[in-house]
Order: sequence, then C-alpha cells, then structure tokens
Amino acid sequence: MSTPSAKTATSGGKSTTKTTTTVVKTTTTTVTKKQPQQLSLTPRSVSSKTKRPKTRPNGKKAISSHTNRELNAGGLMRFSRGRMFQRRALHRINKWKGAQAKLQGDKTKKTAGSIQKKKQRKPASVKKPVGGERNGKQRTVLAKRFPRYYPTEERPKKFSAKRKTFGSHARRFRSTLAPGTVVILLAGKHAGKRAVVVKHLASGLLLITGPHKLNGVPLRRINQIYVIGTSTKLDLSTAKFDNLDDKYFKRVRPAKKNAEKDIFDSKKEV
Repeated sequence: MSTPSAKTATSGGKSTTKTTTTVVKTTTTTVTKKQPQQLSLTPRSVSSKTKRPKTRPNGKKAISSHTNRELNAGGLMRFSRGRMFQRRALHRINKWKGAQAKLQGDKTKKTAGSIQKKKQRKPASVKKPVGGERNGKQRTVLAKRFPRYYPTEERPKKFSAKRKTFGSHARRFRSTLAPGTVVILLAGKHAGKRAVVVKHLASGLLLITGPHKLNGVPLRRINQIYVIGTSTKLDLSTAKFDNLDDKYFKRVRPAKKNAEKDIFDSKKEV
C-alpha cells in the first residue's frame, strides 16, 4: 500500500510541492498440515519384502544373519561356511524339505503288496444260516465280534525303551591298547607304574596285571582313559584267559540269615 504525502516549501516567492510514497510489503505464510497416511486395503504381494531397520534399538548397526562379508582383500570371510549354514538355519529347511518330499512320495507310491492287500480284504459282515422255518433262514453277523466283557480298570501300557542301555552299547578300544601292550597307569593307588594289558572285557574295561610279583600291581580291571599305551609289547598268543571275565570279579556277598529259622534249628549234640 502507498500513502501520498504532500509538502510545500517557499523559495524566492515560488512554491514547490514534493510527493513521497511509502511502500509497505506484506508477507503471507501458508502452513500445510500433514495428512495421515491412508492404509491400503489391497493385499500385499508375496514377492514384496518388508524393509528391516538399519539400526537396533540400542543404537548399534543391525547386521543381517543371511549376509557374509570379507575382512580383508585376501578373501578371508567374517563367518565360515559352517557358521553361515547355521545362521541361515538351512539345516531346518533341508530337513523340512526332505520330510515333505518323503511324505509326498509315500502318498503317491503304490506297491504291488499294497494293491494285493486291498484286493484281499475280508468283508466286515458274514451271512450265516439259521435253523427254523420262521427265522429267515440266514442272518448277517459281524465277521469280527466285539468282546462281551471289558476290564473295569485300564492296565498300564508297557513302552519299549527307544534308547539302548549302557550294557548294550558297542565297546571300542584304542588301537594302542591291544592285549600284550605295556601301559603306564595314570591314576589310582598304582599311578606311575607299568602294567600289561591281559584282555579286553565285554564291559569295556581293560584287564591288566603288573604282574604282582614284579611291581605289586595285581590282576584288576581299569578304564582305558586312565592308561597310556607304550611301544613295548609282549606275546600273549599262547596264553589262555577264558575264565577271566566280568563275572570273575563280581563280589560275593553272604546270604542274610533269617532269625526265625535259627530258633527252631535243632543242632545235634555230640
């Protein structure tokens, strides 16, 4: 906007008029409000991937578990192949794929035996002749009858153990602990002494001896983790140790005497 202003001045009998105009600038600011985002109701396609945040809540950089990177120019990777196999959980995917393929194969697979079994199925009901003129001559009866009496209490089911017990495990011995090998004892009363491996027992223990006459190590059983094999070996091919087994070392405990029987026992007087 402009506002005219007039000023008069007299100089030498002449009057002069000057007009001045003032210009006022007005600035207008427009404020735009952010409209809320409209959620699309259209279903997201399968191929579209959601963007993961680049940083974690604690401020650290988020590292994808599916990526691997080089540490130097020599080709040294941050994670090994086995570690990446574990990070990507490929073992679960492969296991699931194998199970699905096996399941699909079992569904579609038809063997000659299964087809023959289908053909040889016995009928559920059988017709049996019935005596009497007014009884209809025959009657339909179930081929497999249901039991007439049922137990009042359910018997506990016996479940077979899937895992083998320790007694049925396969025993393995080190190749350096063959019969006749001189070994060094590492623990126990005779630690540091030498002994000879006599036999491998079925329980997985070694049968050793000093012999007792030479160094005081008796005939005893020992676990193979407590011995070290040496290069010295003795020839025991002619010796026989058939009677020496785990039963040989079983402790014999005396039977408990019954007090009631002792009262009525009659001893002969001499």
